[in-house]
Amino acid sequence: MKINKFIKKGLWTGLIILVLFFAIFLFHIITAKPAVYESPNLQVSRIDFKTNIDSLQAKQICSDLRSIKGLTSDSIIVKRNVVVYFHNNKITNSKKVFDQLIAIGHYDAQRYILPENLAGKEVCPVNQNSLSYRLSQKLNRFFN
Repeated sequence: MKINKFIKKGLWTGLIILVLFFAIFLFHIITAKPAVYESPNLQVSRIDFKTNIDSLQAKQICSDLRSIKGLTSDSIIVKRNVVVYFHNNKITNSKKVFDQLIAIGHYDAQRYILPENLAGKEVCPVNQNSLSYRLSQKLNRFFN
């Protein structure tokens, strides 16, 4: 009989703890606010060089670009006489970066400007009419 009482008390205690944890879990889900990230608005830009860039010049260009405010050191790609970089468009824009780079290094280059016919094109790789996209949007709205 005593073993039966201990088992009953243990089961009731376990059930109460389980219900308490579930209530806390629901409270956290209901009162949770979506995270607000103060992330920069990154924009990709490109500079075309008229001369061939060797490895020494590439290092110099990268160091010159790193000295410009608004760029990060790991966001510069130098290939085939083209430099692609990411910059925070809240701090700087591609024209300022280009002008500062030319002032620092006196390079023979020009800033790449997107043609008019490509400027208005949508670049999102996800089909926004697909079922998976709509489902993920509904789930996102539900939890946020």
